[in-house]
Amino acid sequence: MEAITWVTHKYVMHGFLWFLHKDHHQPKYSNWFEKNDLFFVIFAVPSSLLIFFGIEQKFSELFFVGLGILFYGICYFIVHDVIIHQRFKWFKKTNWRYLKALRKGHKMHHKEMGKEGKESFGMLLVPWKYFKEKYSS
Repeated sequence: MEAITWVTHKYVMHGFLWFLHKDHHQPKYSNWFEKNDLFFVIFAVPSSLLIFFGIEQKFSELFFVGLGILFYGICYFIVHDVIIHQRFKWFKKTNWRYLKALRKGHKMHHKEMGKEGKESFGMLLVPWKYFKEKYSS
C-alpha cells in the first residue's frame, strides 16, 4: 500500500487533483476543514460500494478489497492527521524516534508551498536521511 500511497500522492494529489490538495500545503488560519479532506469521500465511496457488493456476492473478493481500502483509510487518518499533523492532540508528546523522523520527512514535504519540487510522498516509510538525523540526536 505504501507504493500506491506514493504514486497517488505524487501524481494524483500533486497532479490533476491539486486544486483539492493545495490548501493542505498552505498556512492554517481559522478553517479547521480543508478541501483536502474531501479525499476521504473520494476513497470512502469505492470502499463502501466494494464492501456492499462483496457482501451481496457472498463475501467475494470485492468485500475484502473494500475492507482493505477502509483499513488503510483508518491508518492514514491516524498516521497523517493525528500523529504527523496533530489535528488531534492524542500523541503530542511522543518521544519515539521513528515518529519524530516521520514528522521531519513530512515537514520537508510541506517545506515548499507549491505543487512542484516535493519529496517524501509516502506515509509510513521514512527516508533514511530523516531517520538517521533524528536517530543520532
